[in-house]
Amino acid sequence: MAVAAAQKNREMFAIKKSYSIENGYPARRRSLVDDARFETLVVKQTKQSVLEEARQRANDYGLTEEEVVLAKTIAETPDGETAIQKATLMLRLRDGIGSLARILKTIENFKGIVTHLESRPSRKEGSQFDVLVKVDMTRHCLLQLIRNLRQSASLEEVNLLTENSVSIKDPWFPRHASDLDNCNHLMTKYEPDLDMNHPGFADKEYRARRKIIAEIAFAYKYGDPIPSIPYTETENETWSRVFNTVVDLVPKHACIEYQRAFKKLRDEKIFEPHRIPQLQEVSDFLNRNTGFTLRPAAGLLTARDFLSSLAFRIFQSTQYVRHINSPYHTPEPDCIHELLGHMPLLADSSFAQFSQEIGLASLGASDEEIEKLSTIYWFTVEFGLCKEGKEVKAYGAGLLSAYGELLHSLSDKCEHRPFDPCTTALQPYQDQEFQPIYYVAESFEDAKEKFRRWVSTMSRPFEVRFNPHTQRVEVLDTVEGLEGLVSQVNTEILHLTNAIKKIQATRM
Repeated sequence: MAVAAAQKNREMFAIKKSYSIENGYPARRRSLVDDARFETLVVKQTKQSVLEEARQRANDYGLTEEEVVLAKTIAETPDGETAIQKATLMLRLRDGIGSLARILKTIENFKGIVTHLESRPSRKEGSQFDVLVKVDMTRHCLLQLIRNLRQSASLEEVNLLTENSVSIKDPWFPRHASDLDNCNHLMTKYEPDLDMNHPGFADKEYRARRKIIAEIAFAYKYGDPIPSIPYTETENETWSRVFNTVVDLVPKHACIEYQRAFKKLRDEKIFEPHRIPQLQEVSDFLNRNTGFTLRPAAGLLTARDFLSSLAFRIFQSTQYVRHINSPYHTPEPDCIHELLGHMPLLADSSFAQFSQEIGLASLGASDEEIEKLSTIYWFTVEFGLCKEGKEVKAYGAGLLSAYGELLHSLSDKCEHRPFDPCTTALQPYQDQEFQPIYYVAESFEDAKEKFRRWVSTMSRPFEVRFNPHTQRVEVLDTVEGLEGLVSQVNTEILHLTNAIKKIQATRM
């Protein structure tokens, strides 16, 4: 059984990595935005192929593209006919609203369950009402229902808008933390197996070690305990070198929020100079402080997948260690970068909230907006600076885990600009050399407020919120949903008001 599982994981590793190679992604160092642009290109090419096939079949059979994709899913999926499909039907009624009763009876005859119903006067000439009907029914019955409704004399138009992966128009994004198991790993960023300039390229033992740790990450599923890695003496030595350097630089160059959390991690003996901490103990620490948790990643994720994880207060962290020959800088993510760079500030409530809001903004965003969000993430979470009085301090993980660029970013050899999402999102960058430009935030709170205003201008036609009780992202697109949320907010305001009154009473 163990041999079979290991073989399956090796095949999974090869499949995951070939996602990039087979689509022409070059095996050399790239930036997060380049990764996002590459992903955009592949998605567009794939969508174009599906659309062309759908259009051809639509012409042949008189079906819409969505119906062709639905029919194709029924044919190609093992449970294609019996699986329950959530779908939205947009109907245009020629007659009065009285014909709606016949339509609902037809849905019932096809064993459909109506979950939502809305109507409004139609703006199209010749139609009286537009009706939005959300239904749950099997895919096979849904296709039959649509064909039946199209034959009705009382209906001018019948359009299908599917609500899950069958749709080719609406973007899929994870709704529950368990959906992160579906993330695609993008494995061609400066890899030791593929890039001759990687310090570990000629080190067979190091390359084999990286594959073993990657297989552990690929096998991980939501709800599993994070597997412990028995780090070698060489790996712990690499950690020790970087750790001691960071300890020397933190008091002078790191923001106060980082310093507080770093000290707490040391006081609880999670950060120690002689050993690399395990992800599970760090995850437990973060969960106690800000609700963030960790899950292991085999390497660099696609920009969309990585950002979406943050929406659930989950940070995807690598577990492998950079090569001993290059301890102070690595252009690829490794556990030293994740632990020393990201973890302390994820334990700060304000910064954790900012990180999650970037993730929430990415859900359902367009490909172009994902590129912009990736750029903002780069110039804030990875390489951000902030003001503390008259001084400028570092809070970016890429700075706090690489002392060379940290000193460069605070010198007069680069340019400092005020953080503004509108301009920051358009700034080109790369990760092969030090940045020529860094963005300075007035504070985390100021950065969050500016970011929120910028997000409000995005094209996404709905809002989302994370429900920490269910670990789900809720789409705020119905009056009923908003009413429930308003009730919750009013209750919270009541508690806060009572607390203020009691505090004031004790001071009198």
